[in-house]
Formats: sequence, C-alpha cells, structure tokens
Amino acid sequence: MTETLLLAVPTKDERAMKGTVSNIFAKAPTFTFIDVVNGEVCDVRVEENAAADFRQGTGPIVIKNLKDKGVDIVIVGELGPGAKTLIEISGIKMVRVEPGVKVKEAVEKALKELRTTEAYA
Repeated sequence: MTETLLLAVPTKDERAMKGTVSNIFAKAPTFTFIDVVNGEVCDVRVEENAAADFRQGTGPIVIKNLKDKGVDIVIVGELGPGAKTLIEISGIKMVRVEPGVKVKEAVEKALKELRTTEAYA
C-alpha cells in the first residue's frame, strides 16, 4: 500500500530543502510543500504566502489554505495559541522544530517522529 503525505513548512525564503524554517507561522513569506511517498521525499515546491501582508485574520486564512491543499503535517517553529487550536481542529498533524533550522533537517525530524508515533500506535 502506498502512503503519501503532504508536508508544509513556513519558510523565510525560496531555497526549498536548503531554506530555513520561519520563526513566524501565518505571516511567513513562503511555504515549502514536500510530497512524501512511502517515507521518501518525491517533490518539493515553494509558494509565496499570499496572506503574509494581511493586517489581521492571517492565521485562519493560512490554515484554511493548507487544509484545502490537502496538507497532512505542518512543521512549525513558533505558533500562537489560536493557530495551534485551528490546526488541531482542522485535523492537520503538527511537528515542532527550532526556528531557523534547515527545511531538510525539519522534514527528517518530522518523518522520524511520525515513524516513532506509528510504531507505538
């Protein structure tokens, strides 16, 4: 059985797996999306965050966009309580990492956590 996951990471730049995890979530300049099939990264793309310049209400808009894209896991550095609650309600899993780490390291950590969690589920 093929397992596919879509990961989303709020990022500071457009450097894909070499980029860095943003210290802000909803107003991050970009999001890096990673397609994972059977535990292997298959595709990586970076998109500008259209809501980054909104004055307010950014969190709900970003989370709705992630849900609409089919994101399974969001990898975050910093996250406010409102966004955290909305992510949990949306059914998207969340993995915390240190802001500023490379996206590649953050994805490796998320996949490792997911394997560990599934092993004990």
